[in-house]
Amino acid sequence: MSHSFADSTRRSMLLAAASGLAAAATPALAAPRDLKLTDLQKEADIACVYHCDFGDPPRFVQMLTNIANHYFAYGADPFALQLVVVAHGPGVKFFLNDLADTSWRDEVMVPKIFERIEDVAKNGLKVHLCEITFDRLKLDKAKARNAEFISFVPSGVAAVAALQAKGFGYMKVG
Repeated sequence: MSHSFADSTRRSMLLAAASGLAAAATPALAAPRDLKLTDLQKEADIACVYHCDFGDPPRFVQMLTNIANHYFAYGADPFALQLVVVAHGPGVKFFLNDLADTSWRDEVMVPKIFERIEDVAKNGLKVHLCEITFDRLKLDKAKARNAEFISFVPSGVAAVAALQAKGFGYMKVG
């Protein structure tokens, strides 16, 4: 794969984010940004989508471990490997600020789980949350964690299929 303007732009953005410049130059958002399915692009020769439609915390932690191992195998080079998590159904709960006023309100959030997500996101991980899930469960989109690597897609399952059609390998944990 030859290096294109998109590769150069991606490299510049990742380097800026790593140095903290992007955070200083970007105003805080109320909720993650919205993407269209056509916005989803393959940006590395090796690209995989991790499908998170489950709410089991040990399984989610295993997925994060697999993602970290995946990055490790490629020397944590965000230009050699592109990983994406698509979360819908109960999988979105791991990306919420809290579980109050949700169907998971009686559950306890796994301590420091979002710190683990942020750790693997430093390698370029993107997370796409399903708008249909938020609508169906009457969740305010502002309840989602506000992080540069998190965005909303119209449909989680449609995003999984769109990414596969663009050459992403499909990964499922458990």
